[in-house]
Amino acid sequence: MNQINSPLIRIGVFYDGNYFLKISDYYYFQHDRKARISLEGLHEFIRHQVAEEEDVDVRLSRIIDAHFFRGRLSATEARDKDRLFHDRLLDDILMNMSIATHYMPLKTRDGRLQEKGIDVWLSLEALELALHKSYDVVVLIAGDSDYVPLIKKLNTIGTRVMLLNWDFKYVDFKGEARVTRASQLLLEQATYPIQMHEIIDQGLADTDELIESMFVNTPDPAPFPAIAKPVRPTGPTAAGPVGTVGISTIKNLKNGFGFVVMPPNNLFFSYADMAEGDFNELREGDWVEFTVGRNHRDEDCARNVRKVPAPQLEEGDEYEEEDEDPREHESADSHEHL
Repeated sequence: MNQINSPLIRIGVFYDGNYFLKISDYYYFQHDRKARISLEGLHEFIRHQVAEEEDVDVRLSRIIDAHFFRGRLSATEARDKDRLFHDRLLDDILMNMSIATHYMPLKTRDGRLQEKGIDVWLSLEALELALHKSYDVVVLIAGDSDYVPLIKKLNTIGTRVMLLNWDFKYVDFKGEARVTRASQLLLEQATYPIQMHEIIDQGLADTDELIESMFVNTPDPAPFPAIAKPVRPTGPTAAGPVGTVGISTIKNLKNGFGFVVMPPNNLFFSYADMAEGDFNELREGDWVEFTVGRNHRDEDCARNVRKVPAPQLEEGDEYEEEDEDPREHESADSHEHL
């Protein structure tokens, strides 16, 4: 280990925002941890990891810059898709961490929103800042092979590259396998390729504390304020006009989305529609209270969802669960990609 009078190791951190948020969603909805990644904890892990790789005291390992790049919806589109609150929440977190944000508008191609040009912008900014600020190490949180030219250029100016990458797969809402894996070319070019999934899942005695601090064990805040609890009906209630309060059970709950049983068409909702409590604590068959709303497709949906005790049956009453609506999976899939 070098002595304390060794030169400071200057670190620049660059996030491919869409990649990072996909990772965070995976740990919140799919992984056993059911927790989001803490940026503060992740930065502390980075400092220790760089110190270990560079063989310096961790006090000399300092993040002097952090930048977050992402495609983003316009304000109108975000409002229509109920994303304004969560976009603002992310901005607050990044701002409090002094992480500079760089956004480009998402483009619609072939009927789907796509992110174009973010990788080029990130690469140009990272190279320019590495030259002007003399980074010793650039930490890249990404997995796309489009960043290979950036790493090659950084290598030519003597800047080492630490690549934080993840390798995992899961089954999505419609039963299809989803795989996230870093490009092999990217891994080969990086000075320090760090397999984060292995570090997090296997853990080592000297990193356990760092790993635990890398996660936030609190539920996502709800975008809607808590409302006074209405007088509950004694059984399932039909959907009515927007604002109508209903009570029913949950079905087809998976990957941050679900449906409230409500004839004639069951009502879609997501984790963003929770009025209180943690979405991950819900189970199929749970009773919930909700208000009827309208989504960006002008369809009925459930808002202000909260778990409630099952209503008491009166003697002779019996609840009947509706047959599955064949359109549910189609509706859920369209929301999943928003």
